[in-house]
Amino acid sequence: MKRTSLYSIISIMAAASFVSCKSKSGTSDKTGMAYNKKEYGGFAVNNRYKRGPGPGLVEIEGGAFVVGGSAISVPGQELGNFNHKREITVNSFYMDETEVSNTNWLEYLNWIRTNFPKDYEYYYNELPDTLVWRRPLSYNEPYVDNYLRHPAYQDYPVVGVTWEQAERYCEWRTDRVNEFILRERGYMTSFKDLNNGTANASGTSNAPFNTPVYQNNQIDDKGKRAMKDLNPSNAGTGTGNGVATRNVRLEDGILKSSYRLPSEAEWEYAALGLIGSTQYENINDNKIYPWSGLGLSSAKKSTRGLILANFKRTKGDYMGVGGSLNDKGAITVSVRSYTPNDFGLYNMAGNVNEWVRDVFRPNTFEAADAFNPFRGNLYLDKKITDPVTGKIAVDKYNRPVMTEALYAKKQTWAEKQAAASKPADSAKNSYADQRGFRDPQSELYGEITLVNDKSRVYKGGSWNDQALWLNPASRRFLQQDESSADIGFRCAMDMQGSPEIRSYGKPQFKAKPSKPFKGR
Repeated sequence: MKRTSLYSIISIMAAASFVSCKSKSGTSDKTGMAYNKKEYGGFAVNNRYKRGPGPGLVEIEGGAFVVGGSAISVPGQELGNFNHKREITVNSFYMDETEVSNTNWLEYLNWIRTNFPKDYEYYYNELPDTLVWRRPLSYNEPYVDNYLRHPAYQDYPVVGVTWEQAERYCEWRTDRVNEFILRERGYMTSFKDLNNGTANASGTSNAPFNTPVYQNNQIDDKGKRAMKDLNPSNAGTGTGNGVATRNVRLEDGILKSSYRLPSEAEWEYAALGLIGSTQYENINDNKIYPWSGLGLSSAKKSTRGLILANFKRTKGDYMGVGGSLNDKGAITVSVRSYTPNDFGLYNMAGNVNEWVRDVFRPNTFEAADAFNPFRGNLYLDKKITDPVTGKIAVDKYNRPVMTEALYAKKQTWAEKQAAASKPADSAKNSYADQRGFRDPQSELYGEITLVNDKSRVYKGGSWNDQALWLNPASRRFLQQDESSADIGFRCAMDMQGSPEIRSYGKPQFKAKPSKPFKGR
């Protein structure tokens, strides 16, 4: 008891020391002027920022690994089924603990129906294709009618969604999470105080909340605890109490980064979970699956013999023998089935394959950068409607209108004004990654092969695959506007700042704080 109390006191003292150190850093070490003070110009700095994942995400500490390193030699299988082996580094990021479920997708559909009740096209375009279950010689009609909506499948992974739909879901999820943060903390009008009393995104206008549009000050909705605007030039321009207020900015560290699909390299790194077998930069146990060992079944006494993932053991064995079902699933299973890997991620092998961001090319990792390799960059800029104020164009859903980026570096002011009055010339965009005319093998793709610029990678194996595809290095592709009964997805998010997640107990260099300038 005494020891516990002592540890608690030490922890509290350490936390207090940390907070006090952070509060002392509220002065510029280059000008001597204090931050967050109106008399010094109101330059706002969040010196108590603490990062964390968005809802549903877990931390993935990055590092170096051999992409394709888990590939195994299987007789009769071509090497093209696996990634080219190469050492790369993946930065730290966040990733969904589970695959996106049917309930998660129905929440998305409900938001559309609530906020755009007469926009039937929007709702229809986001419906999964439940016809993916149909097979000419198989009785799967019950899944066509029930899989998406019946409560028996509510925690099962959503399928029948295209890569394009998954991308739009990520964008929608970003806006809902950030809107929730702003309204619940009082920076915007709370959901409770909204006139219609529903969780729509109207605020003080009829337009849905969108993160980039809000950050560009094109949504005017200030809540009871709105951020104070310390800029003296804006004094007296605030709310009814005379206090100037402003929208939350990126610099405030309150808004979450965008949800997105993981890159192929991120997905493979996270699936392997080598962090569980690494000590002092040495990998003690290589893996060919997201779990340790060469087997596909559990060795623990309580679960001995149970299959560790949802896959097809043989060409006709989907779930085991009646009376002793093994993987417990004829098709998909709940997104929290089996045991998570060493990063805490469920079903990184089996259940459903998962979309990743990358455009498919057989030899991507031979040519891609060694740091955060990715194929699929098509650089986009927000369309500017007023080059002086920086106002951006929005579509009917209040989302920014995106155009192909025309310049690889920042324009001069004169160039920016001139460009606003000229039509976009997509031919100028010549600095995206190697697709289309920049691909040295482009004459082959889409002509003598099925690979083209809309071919997207999916990974992980599924309920309908045999064990070969459970290997994290395996890869296949499908057109980005097509879907399948065995492909779902999970989201990821960038991690800002240091790649080291937990520094406690690890050796660190200590930096001395700067000495305050007294003005004398």
